[in-house]
Amino acid sequence: MSWIRRFETKEYREGRCGDRHQWLDNNDLRPIPAEDRTYTWRTYFWFWLSANATPASFYGATTALAAGLSLWEGIACQLGGQFLIAVILCLNGRAGAVYHIPYPAIVRASFGVWGGYWPVINRVVMTLVWTGVNAVQGGQCTYVMLHAVFPSIARIPDVFPANASALNSGGLVGFTVFWVATTCFLHIKIPKLKWYIYVKLVFFVMSCIGMLAWTVREAGGIGPVARQGSTVHGTKKSWIIAQYIWIYCANCATYASNAADFMRYSRKPNHSSWPQLIGFPLSTLLVGLVGNIVGSTSQIIFGNLIWNPITLLDAMLTRDYSPRTRAGAFFIALGFTYSSVFSSIFENSIPAGNDLAALWPRFITIRRGFYIAAVISYAMCPWYILGTASSFVSWLASYQIFLSAITGVMLCQYYIISLGHFVVPDLYTTNPSGLYWYSNGWNYRAYVAYVLGIAPNFYGFLGVFGVHVTTGAQREYYFAYPIGLIVSFMVYWGMCVLDPPKCMVKLEEWKEPRDYTAPEDKSMEADDSSLETDKEQGDLADVAVDIVTA
Repeated sequence: MSWIRRFETKEYREGRCGDRHQWLDNNDLRPIPAEDRTYTWRTYFWFWLSANATPASFYGATTALAAGLSLWEGIACQLGGQFLIAVILCLNGRAGAVYHIPYPAIVRASFGVWGGYWPVINRVVMTLVWTGVNAVQGGQCTYVMLHAVFPSIARIPDVFPANASALNSGGLVGFTVFWVATTCFLHIKIPKLKWYIYVKLVFFVMSCIGMLAWTVREAGGIGPVARQGSTVHGTKKSWIIAQYIWIYCANCATYASNAADFMRYSRKPNHSSWPQLIGFPLSTLLVGLVGNIVGSTSQIIFGNLIWNPITLLDAMLTRDYSPRTRAGAFFIALGFTYSSVFSSIFENSIPAGNDLAALWPRFITIRRGFYIAAVISYAMCPWYILGTASSFVSWLASYQIFLSAITGVMLCQYYIISLGHFVVPDLYTTNPSGLYWYSNGWNYRAYVAYVLGIAPNFYGFLGVFGVHVTTGAQREYYFAYPIGLIVSFMVYWGMCVLDPPKCMVKLEEWKEPRDYTAPEDKSMEADDSSLETDKEQGDLADVAVDIVTA
């Protein structure tokens, strides 16, 4: 019907997809064309350096302080955890950097062309919820900015029941403005967004310096919390340190699972590796350092600790509504708002767009996925989720046990089973001769590994919701992320050895191409880093023959 065709993606509407499957394939899920691989090592370094450039990262180490560690020990735990996840992120994103394909396509190599739907649904639920949750935080920044200009916004009658919402009526105005601003930037193509990364970092740094200088001056120093030592010792302290290192690692499990969504835009595969190993932990150190000093000063300024920099900024504005304070609060909040807009786009919108495009490629592109995610994130009323659904927020924080099991299977597939070699066209076909068809499009080995990777952590997972669990189970759950990843990795490897799939490479030599270019991409014919050289084409042809005949 003609009205249905209006909603199809451009390539389907123009009849250029006669050989493609509507549930598996569109241009956004294919390898990125060479001309759109615009992210260099500088882009990735600044990208990951700015990954933690959000107000929420200011108080990341405060939970460790509440457990009895000193401020500096909390920051060290956070730094260690972020470095560990950066290593996993580099390893799991390698396939995206080499083949320039997204997470939904890569996961089909291990779970099957149809079995890959479940890991994608896992991710899309998370990205939709976090899009809304992060928009609430961005709305709080916007509210302070508006409060500095319009004092009457603080006097709008609150329409929400007591303790039911994370926002009041004025905060909802800020949320709406933030949501509209973020949505307006979604039309920009991802390869062109890299310039906004640089601007974001500049804005955030200026806001951090301004906030730090202002609060230290008001307090007359860095405050007592920054100087206090640890209140726990011995074995108890050792367990707390181990717990928080892995908590801070697991907090970024979503990054590690869908790392390919960011790394597929790299000009060369290695451009996206070492910059994030340095930039991601470094940003944690710098932002955490500034954030904790700012929070410590609140003890002197207000007599109680206010770790959230937005809450602190609004409190300073409310205390002294002078022109100078209003101007300072406005520009600091503006920098935080701008940073939050592009953090939301890179951390939530891009993964959501990729995942939604994979659910029905005939009708959903990445850009359409952006807008669908934006609408759903508003419709779910995330201010109520943060305000009342404490168990749901706990579930979000504990979702690591599911993502770690997926990540372990993906790592094993790429580094052990495939030895770095994907037959890319077979990721998009339902032909039974395809390498990733397995059993009617499902790879039971991956699902066995996935379930067994979750199983050791599930008892401790129940403890998050108030179920009584033993001390041993609680401590075992501290290591939930590495346990899930390692168990799923090893089980999947063992299953493939016992029942080798057709895609298992029985060669000792690493067969990853230097940089994959799709046969239809003619823009790199003169670039010897692509697969256009006779030698590389011959090498890959030999590998494909060896795989099929194995």
